Amino acid sequence: MSIHKNQSFPARLKFALDGLSFALRSERSLRVQLAAFGAALIALLWLRPGALWWALVVLASAAVLAAELFNTAIERLADELHPQHGPGIRLVKDCAAAGVLIAVLGALGVAVAFAAHLLWRPA
Repeated sequence: MSIHKNQSFPARLKFALDGLSFALRSERSLRVQLAAFGAALIALLWLRPGALWWALVVLASAAVLAAELFNTAIERLADELHPQHGPGIRLVKDCAAAGVLIAVLGALGVAVAFAAHLLWRPA
């Protein structure tokens, strides 16, 4: 049985924050994506769009960050279980990276739609 099971909420929150802290220290791409999210929040504060745009940008950004965290977890687990990096492990890691790519493309789609909205909205 896992030591993480049936713990109090504060204990489980600490586990999650420990994971986030580790990933931020070890993954440059997560730091870049977090900086992009910060820039998006600054743009939203400056441009003051409607609530729907806030929701779309925050949701798309959260999806990218979550995908990167899942990718980090999968890569670390694969490295721990199979340090020899066979073709199956390479495929697992490639698929996890593709998940991040899809999330990023979705977030870019939201950014393009937001830019189009700003450019072609009535004055």
